[in-house]
Amino acid sequence: MTSRRAGSFDLVLRGGAVVSEGRRGTADVAIRDGRIAQIGGHPIGVAVIDASGRIVLPGGMDVHVHFTPMAEPAPGDAVRPDDFESGTQAAAAGGITTVGSMAHQRVGESLRAAIDRELEAARGRTLVDLIVHPVLNDPSPETRAELADLAESGHTSMKVFLSFPGFEERADDYLEALREAGRRGILTLVHCEDGPMIRWLARRLVEEGRGGARHYPEAHPAASEVAAVSRAVAFARATGAPIYVVHLGSAPALDVCRAARAAGLAVSVETRPMYLHLTRKVFEEADAARYVGNPPVGGESDRAALWRGLVDGDIDTVCSDHAPWTLEQKLEPGLDVSSFRPGVADLETMMPMLFSEGVGTGRLSLERFVEVTSTNAARLFGLYPRKGAIRRGADADLVVWDPRARRRIDGSRMRSRAGYSVYDGWDVQGWPAITISRGELVWERDEIRGSPGRGRWIPRDPLRRGRSSEEAG
Repeated sequence: MTSRRAGSFDLVLRGGAVVSEGRRGTADVAIRDGRIAQIGGHPIGVAVIDASGRIVLPGGMDVHVHFTPMAEPAPGDAVRPDDFESGTQAAAAGGITTVGSMAHQRVGESLRAAIDRELEAARGRTLVDLIVHPVLNDPSPETRAELADLAESGHTSMKVFLSFPGFEERADDYLEALREAGRRGILTLVHCEDGPMIRWLARRLVEEGRGGARHYPEAHPAASEVAAVSRAVAFARATGAPIYVVHLGSAPALDVCRAARAAGLAVSVETRPMYLHLTRKVFEEADAARYVGNPPVGGESDRAALWRGLVDGDIDTVCSDHAPWTLEQKLEPGLDVSSFRPGVADLETMMPMLFSEGVGTGRLSLERFVEVTSTNAARLFGLYPRKGAIRRGADADLVVWDPRARRRIDGSRMRSRAGYSVYDGWDVQGWPAITISRGELVWERDEIRGSPGRGRWIPRDPLRRGRSSEEAG
C-alpha cells in the first residue's frame, strides 16, 4: 500500500478520485508539514499511497459527541464506557478527523472552567482534532459576561438543553444569553424536547404500568420535539441569534425549521444516523432499551422525510450524537421510561452507514455526502476552509475511501467500548481504508497508526452572517 522514496513532499496520495466542494476528478494530492500543498500534476513524495480505484474525501467532522459525564458521578452511578482515547480511535476508524465534545457547566462553575475541564480530560488521549461546546446550564449575568472572551479565544459555540429542569423558570435569562451569543458570533446548539411534557408523560406511563422500553416513544412524542423546535425558532427570531438544531428526528419538526429558513432566520439543522436507518419498529423488540435515544427514532414517514431533507438541503449535517453505554447498562433491570439511558455508539459507523444506504443506493450524491459529513459543519463552526475541504493550504485531514469494501457490522469488534452496535448484523458497502489527520496516518488496514495525544484543540472563527463561502475561513 505505502512505498517510500526521496522527494519534495512528505506524502502523496496517487490517482484517487478526489471529491470536495461539489467537484470530483482524478488527481494526486501532495502533503507537506501537515497541510495540503498541491493537487494535481505528478508530485514526488517521501511516502506514496496508491489511491487508484478509491475515493479521496475530506476527513469527516462529527461536531456532536459525548465523551465525559454530565456531572461528577455519584457512587454507584453508571459511567459512559468511552473516553477521549477510545472515542477518538472510533472516530479515526470511521473516517472522522474532527470531533466536537460537550462540556457541561456544573453548579457554581463558569463556562471557561467547564471547557478547561473537558480539555484536561482530553489531554494526552485524543487521536484526532477537537472542538468543545460548553453547555449553558446557568444563564446568569456572570456567565453571559464570559461569552465575549470565549469568542475571542476561539470558542464560538455553546449548547442549550430546552428539556433540562430549570429551563422554564429561567427562559428570560436564556433569551439574554442567546442574544449575547449572537452578538459575539457564537452559534447556539439547541436540544429540542419539551421538558415538562416528557417528564409528565413518563410519570403517567409508569403509574399506569407502562414503563417498559416499548413505551419509550410515548414518553417522547414528536409533539414534544415540535413544541421545542418551534420555541427555539421563536427565540432565534426574537434575539436575532443563529441556532443549530441538534439531532432533529421527525417530519413535522423539520417542517418548522424549513419554514423558519424560508423566512430568513439563521436556523441550521443536524440529524442523526439512527433516524435515517431505523424506525419505531425497533421498540417492538424484546431488548428495545438498546435503541433508546432522545428523541427516539420515529416512523417510516419521518425517516423518508429526513432522507428528502438531506437530498434537498433542508438538513445541513449528519452527526452521531455518540453517547454510548454498554448493553448491560442499557438493559439494566429496574430502569423505566423515566430512567432508561439514552444514547448509543455511532462514531465508527456514521459515515459507512450513510455511504452505503445513501450513496450506495443512489439516493445521495457523493458530493452531497461530503457536504453533510464534513464541509457544512466546517463552515457552520468556523473551521472552513482549514477543514472540510481538499484545497491548497487546508489541513491534510483526508480519508481514502474504499467504495467496494463490504463489512458486516459487529459492535463487539469496534473501537468503542460500548461492545455493541444498534446496526449489528447489517451488511455495509463502503468503508475507510486510510484516515489521515493533519498529514499523519491515524488509521490504516484496520489498525490504529497514530498515538494518543496527537490530536489538538482547534480555535475557531466567530460566525459571520452574510459571508460568502470563500470568506468563511
